[in-house]
Amino acid sequence: MEPKKNPSVDPRRNSMLYFQLGLAAIAILSYVAIELKTYEKDLSGLTSKVDDSFLDEDVPITQVLNQPPPPPPPPPPAPEVLRVVEDKKDIKEVVIQSTETSQKEIIKAATVVVAEEEADVDVPFAIIEDVPLFPGCENVAKDKRRDCFQDKIQAHIRKNFQYPDSAIDAGHQGRVFVSFVIEKNGDVTIANLRAPFPSLEKEAARIMGKLPKMIPGKQRGKPVRMTMSIPITFKLDQ
Repeated sequence: MEPKKNPSVDPRRNSMLYFQLGLAAIAILSYVAIELKTYEKDLSGLTSKVDDSFLDEDVPITQVLNQPPPPPPPPPPAPEVLRVVEDKKDIKEVVIQSTETSQKEIIKAATVVVAEEEADVDVPFAIIEDVPLFPGCENVAKDKRRDCFQDKIQAHIRKNFQYPDSAIDAGHQGRVFVSFVIEKNGDVTIANLRAPFPSLEKEAARIMGKLPKMIPGKQRGKPVRMTMSIPITFKLDQ
């Protein structure tokens, strides 16, 4: 079936072209409207008068006073006149003798005597040369006296040992470390006690306080103070 209208006269044929041309025209008109500038023609607010009121201001006239300059400082005082006095005394020159010696000169040196001071030092039992003599060790050979001293100390502790009743009731036991000194005159002095309980410390002090007077130890042939430490063990039978 043939169409009734002629296709060449169809108004919708170029509709897209017309739409694009319309958009371009609208964009051009909008740009022109935005960029359009206007200016006021009223010039009544402008004036050509210049403010010259500051030229009429009176400037005060200052007068310069001619003051005289200050007077010059006074001159320095004249120096004192020095009198030269002739020295009529004869001056004796001091001759300094040379202290240098020659090889032929004999120099006599003075004899210097150095006094040896006895140093009161405590010598430990392990390094003392002659150990103190416990009563009963006087006739023992010198190389056996150290062992004799230790055996006598242990025998003294066993003989005088008494376990305190208060320590037994409380179940106190342990080891007491006793440090003592044998003086130059042979007396025994307790230096320090370390014990876990006061009752054990008191018993250890009582035992060591019963040590007899001894013949003091010697170092380089002279009596010295000797120090020694021993443990006393307190142990309950289970």
